[in-house]
Amino acid sequence: MELHPLLDALLLGIVEGLTEFLPVSSTGHLIIVSDFLGLNDEKGKVFDIVIQLGAILAVCWEYRARFARAFSGLGRDPVQQRFALNLFVAFLPAAIVGLAFQSQIKAYLFNPVSVAVALVVGALVILATERWYRRQAAPRVTSVDAMNWRDALKVGIAQCFALIPGTSRSGATIMGGMIFGLSRQVATEFSFFLAVPIMFAATGYQLLKYRALLSAQDLAPFAVGFVVSFIGALLAVRALIHYIAHHDFRAFAWYRIALGVAVLAYFR
Repeated sequence: MELHPLLDALLLGIVEGLTEFLPVSSTGHLIIVSDFLGLNDEKGKVFDIVIQLGAILAVCWEYRARFARAFSGLGRDPVQQRFALNLFVAFLPAAIVGLAFQSQIKAYLFNPVSVAVALVVGALVILATERWYRRQAAPRVTSVDAMNWRDALKVGIAQCFALIPGTSRSGATIMGGMIFGLSRQVATEFSFFLAVPIMFAATGYQLLKYRALLSAQDLAPFAVGFVVSFIGALLAVRALIHYIAHHDFRAFAWYRIALGVAVLAYFR
């Protein structure tokens, strides 16, 4: 087997794992890096789906006790029932909008220039949100279990903006949560939890759609990308939780601006 497919898989797995749950847009990074590597074909899209699955499972593993508690308490615990309902309510808006407009989004926005513009615009939103947040009183919701379905719906609507590549799903949900009264910690954790149903649904749909492109010769690079993405995402989630205990998200905004400007300059 040639070495370069494994190296490509390693690089893309690192990119996906480290960026999926940070407010910098993993999809945007994958589009940019895949374009440089010449992997923005149909097979490349399938690979992206597989490594995203690795990132999802990292969150499932990190919060396995929380998800187990939710599943075991569905039949009798009102708190766990509300948690499950909130995830379902927040999942619906992006699922509906994504199914309705996915073809148009992929046709017109899945390119490095569109991603670069979205990175910069999203960065300005983060900076504005953080400036506004610092001037507010104490957040209204300080625990994920204290959220109600209206809070979840608002976060779910904010997640719809993440369908634009380069916006960042985690960035949209975290900033939306903070604007709607969630603490920075709660908005971040709920963003992690919400990633599981929306990404499982998207991954399952795409794998079914592109299943004909899967072949045995892809097993090695797909396995490398999957494992590296899982490890990278696990480290990124733990690091982000520790980071936000002492910092805000402005550093990510400046990174987005720098990357977006660099990509626009390169392609110009």
